[in-house]
Amino acid sequence: MPASSAPPVPALAAQADRAALSAPVFISDLHLSAAQPATRAAFFRFVQEVAPRFRELVILGDLFEYWAGDDDDDPLGHEVAAELRALTTRGTAVFLMHGNRDLLLGRDFCDAAGATLLADPTVATLGAGAHAQTVLLAHGDAWCTRDIEYMRFRAQARHPGFQAQFLAQPLAARKAFIGQARAASEAGKAAKAMDIMDVTPTEVEAALRTAGVTRVIHGHTHRPDLHHLDLDGVPAQRWVLPDWDLDAPTPRGGYLAVRDGHWQVQPLAA
Repeated sequence: MPASSAPPVPALAAQADRAALSAPVFISDLHLSAAQPATRAAFFRFVQEVAPRFRELVILGDLFEYWAGDDDDDPLGHEVAAELRALTTRGTAVFLMHGNRDLLLGRDFCDAAGATLLADPTVATLGAGAHAQTVLLAHGDAWCTRDIEYMRFRAQARHPGFQAQFLAQPLAARKAFIGQARAASEAGKAAKAMDIMDVTPTEVEAALRTAGVTRVIHGHTHRPDLHHLDLDGVPAQRWVLPDWDLDAPTPRGGYLAVRDGHWQVQPLAA
C-alpha cells in the first residue's frame, strides 16, 4: 500500500440489545495482556475446562487490557479469538460486551471468535419455563457518574465519529495514544476517592426501572459482591462480577454461574 494511502478502518460490529440465555456463565474484567501470563493461562484453562459445561459464555467487558483495533498484530488477540471459536464448536455460544478498555473490538474479531456482540446495556432472559428470569447486563462504567472526569472521557471515546477518526490513524499512533491514556488514567485513580469510582446507586436503580427488571449483572468496579436493593418496595439484586489478576501477589478471579434458577459465584480453581 502506498505510504500516502489511509490505513483500512476496522469495521465496528452490530450489537444486539436482547439475549436469550439458557445456562450461562458470566465473566468480566480479565484485562488480558502479554504482561499478565498467569492470567492469560488461567483464561485459556477456563475456556477449555469450565466454559464447555455451560450453554453460553458471556463476557461483560474488558476482556483485554486494551484494544487498538481489529487490525492489531498482537498475537494474543488471535490466540483468544481462536480459543473462543473452538469453544463455540463444542456447543457453547459466546457473547461479548465492550468494556472501557476494549471498546474498539469490532466485526473482524467477533467473526474470528464466533462471538455475538451485546449492546451496553442488554436485557437478557435467563433460563426457560418456571426458571426463566429477566435481567439487565452491563459493563457498569456508565453508572460511575460521580467520576466526572471519566464520564467526559467515556462520552468522547464512545462517540462514533471519534472512533472512526481514531481507527483511521496508523496502528503505531493508536497504540502510543492508548499507552499515554492508560498512564494518565492510573495516575488519576491514585488521587480519587474509591467511592467516586464506584457506581452511583441511584443510576443503577434508574436503569433497573427503565428495563423493568429487578436484577442486574455488571463488572468494571473490581468490587465483587451481591448487593440487595429496595427498588420501590420490591426486592432487587446487583451482582458485581470478580475481576481477574492471577499475576498479583494474592491471585484473584472468578465467575458467576446461572443454571436452573440457581446463581452462584465461583472462584477460579488453583
